[in-house]
Amino acid sequence: MTDIRSGLFVAREAELGEIASVTAAAARGRGGAMLVLGDAGIGKSTLIGAVASRLDGWQVLRAGGVEFESELPYSALHQLCAPVLDHRAGLPVPQRGALDAVFGLHAGVTPTPMLVGLAVLGLLSAVGRRRPVFCAVDDVQWIDAGSRQVLAFVAARVAVERVAMVFAARDVASVSELGRLPALTLTGLSDSEALTLLRYQAPFGHEAAIVQRILAEAAGNPLALVEFARDAGPFGLPGDAGHRVEHRFVSRFLRLPAPTRSVLALAAAEPTGDLVLLRRAMAIQGLDAVDLTAAEDSGLLVTGPRVHFRHPLARSAVYLSAGAGARRQAHAALAAGTDVDVDPDRRAWHRANAITGPDEETAAELERSAGRAQRRGGFAAVAAFLERAARLTPGRSRQARRLLAAARARLGSGAPSAARELVDEAERLQPDPVDRCTARLLRATIDYHVARSIPATIALIEAADGVGPDEVRETYLEAFASLMFSVDEPGRLRRLALHIRERVPQRQPPRPVDLLLRALVEQNLRPVDEAMPLMRRTVDAFRDHARTPDADPWWMERACVLSVDLGDSDAMEEIADRQVELARAQGAYAILPHALRFQAVARTIVGRFADAQVCIIEARAVDEAAGTSNLVGSDLMLAAWSGDVERFREIREKLRDWVGVKPTALHYAIGVLCNGSGDHEAAIDALLLVRDQHRRGAYAASVFHHELVEAAAYVGRPEEAKESAEWIGDVARVNPNAWTIGAHLLASALLDPGLGAQDHYRAAISRFAGSRMRVHYARARLLYGQWLRRVGRRAEARVELRAAHELLSTIGARGFAGRAARELDAIGEPTLADDADPLAGLSARELLVARKVASGAGTKEVAALLFVSPRTIDAHLRNLYRKLGITSRRQLRELLR
Repeated sequence: MTDIRSGLFVAREAELGEIASVTAAAARGRGGAMLVLGDAGIGKSTLIGAVASRLDGWQVLRAGGVEFESELPYSALHQLCAPVLDHRAGLPVPQRGALDAVFGLHAGVTPTPMLVGLAVLGLLSAVGRRRPVFCAVDDVQWIDAGSRQVLAFVAARVAVERVAMVFAARDVASVSELGRLPALTLTGLSDSEALTLLRYQAPFGHEAAIVQRILAEAAGNPLALVEFARDAGPFGLPGDAGHRVEHRFVSRFLRLPAPTRSVLALAAAEPTGDLVLLRRAMAIQGLDAVDLTAAEDSGLLVTGPRVHFRHPLARSAVYLSAGAGARRQAHAALAAGTDVDVDPDRRAWHRANAITGPDEETAAELERSAGRAQRRGGFAAVAAFLERAARLTPGRSRQARRLLAAARARLGSGAPSAARELVDEAERLQPDPVDRCTARLLRATIDYHVARSIPATIALIEAADGVGPDEVRETYLEAFASLMFSVDEPGRLRRLALHIRERVPQRQPPRPVDLLLRALVEQNLRPVDEAMPLMRRTVDAFRDHARTPDADPWWMERACVLSVDLGDSDAMEEIADRQVELARAQGAYAILPHALRFQAVARTIVGRFADAQVCIIEARAVDEAAGTSNLVGSDLMLAAWSGDVERFREIREKLRDWVGVKPTALHYAIGVLCNGSGDHEAAIDALLLVRDQHRRGAYAASVFHHELVEAAAYVGRPEEAKESAEWIGDVARVNPNAWTIGAHLLASALLDPGLGAQDHYRAAISRFAGSRMRVHYARARLLYGQWLRRVGRRAEARVELRAAHELLSTIGARGFAGRAARELDAIGEPTLADDADPLAGLSARELLVARKVASGAGTKEVAALLFVSPRTIDAHLRNLYRKLGITSRRQLRELLR
């Protein structure tokens, strides 16, 4: 290891080489990250420091976790990025705004960790264009959760950057976010390496027996070797080397004069290393420069532009052994020395640690800090501030309320177990009836977010009963949305609708979300013709709301579902597109993948299959970036309409985990797939299951009824389609448009056994021709062509079937196109094999990049969509150009035109 005095490196050459391979690749534009693991004192920091010292011409950025401020929001990011923040000027506006908000430079919309991660990636990429970047992050187990999440996000995306990242931690369990990185585990030095290090540490030598005792006690731990060599003698009881070294730091600290101990206690309590603040706090305590010099001479503290301890163990040893009273005095002096206008949150944190009893003024200050942390996106910090505020709150009722607020923040930060513990603590305080109901609802919400099961949904509904109606509207909406596609017993949804109708009064004037809840209720309780006016009003309200600049994207997908029920393709696509646009602009990544998947559904319904595939790929990219997973209903629907049997089976297998649930989307998709292949018996069996689940009310969407009528007509069971045909007719009468009237005419044609069907078919085709519904237009021509062939009008059938085949093939509806091909073959008009898809060899990411770039999106825009850097997009473009045999964006646009 490195000798502290000479800087000579005496061991770890193999480990140095492993990290050097990462930096060498990064210098050539192939960035990477590594996790260095090992016990305290094993030499992680020294190894990383040795690597950094050899990097001439690099931008070296450092950060380190500190045990006592692991909850302060993005504190590690502050350390790492502060030297290069000027490079944010060239970032896209949302990313620049995220950094400004996180670092308190400007107020703005609360950024999500994903947006902050993308911004930090962009920042490092910008620096890397000038010179390679080496990021060294020590004691990762102690850095704040927000910083750790962001750094893990960045580390996974530097593969084409001139960026190398090395993280040091005690063990991988404490830094699970980084668990996928290549790991280098440090073990103890060999005896020969340890002897070499001892020669540099104790050049005048020790007796052989003492040397052997040092080697035995240190067990190859470099820090232990250095510390034991400093003061050879009795070494205490055998045990963990790190623990024994920490004990030595404690002993050294306790032997120092009181003023020196006070300086060290101040430095340990203020881990930012701000020398100006340290001197200010020293003055408050009556300490001077002589005392600071004595602290340096102790060998525990190092001063320079920043103040730091020789080792994190030294800091923790000093802080813990200073005594509770000395710690409180240190925090009080640091609070008094911190400028409330510059760093109010750190001042509040120090004040909180300077007192022991209830203090409402400090608690309120911490609550304000929680609000600021919320705006910066530091959700774990919000909880930490609120928890500390609760501990200092005098009254039990207010204390319980703050604990419940902290629990909500813990849930928002992805820590449901911690949230549940806080709810338990709040309930032990015997809160007032209102807060008891809030606690019950919060507990049910935690269980719901963990399980997303039917029992959890039911418990959520029951818990909402004790809370005021204004507070639970969205809880009921969430429960309703969960049950709509996962009904486990007939009538449950209807009972919920009746309960909500009785429980929640109508709000005046109603917001779009209020109308939505009422519409869902009435849709499940009233006949279609009575429910449709409110459904229409709700869709129109959401459409108007979506056009406003500050629209809220939440719940828009439910309005899209209503627009499908209404057969309003214009509203469906407009609201779906706007929800995605708003979620992207606002950084609402919790709902963006859901919005993208419903946008895919909307694209599929109208026959824009290629665009739907792009939406799904982007949704997967968001899920991957966030480390989340989502249901695959949109993937299932696209596979069904595409006639992709293999992909459909793969997705269906994933749905087998939905124990006890009969997802409506699955049976509908089976109906589409089987109708497409011509297996109408299988189609009607699946579709009747859906109808029987949702017999009452206007719930099942128009598209479901279309499939049921076609399947029933082709298997000779028209009586099974009567109810659906009437439903389609009611929708067309109450809400007439090209889609609904076309569907009604087509249903009439399918169920008409006589020659009158011709007029219905022709009228339906004419209606669909004037709408967005390309795939329904093509299917109408397919059905008409089949009817013409059956009645012996082969020449006319050939025209319709040929047109249907060409359009269905172009759309990508291979199952239905196959039906058309078989019909053409039956009249002696075989179809030619389709040309090979030029995009078939592209990966999902390359396909998304290709389509986005071809549509006119710039490199930075596509990079933001995929949560990668622009250099990564350039790499994707080079790869797909090579695969497609092209060299420019112009050629790509022509290929995909």
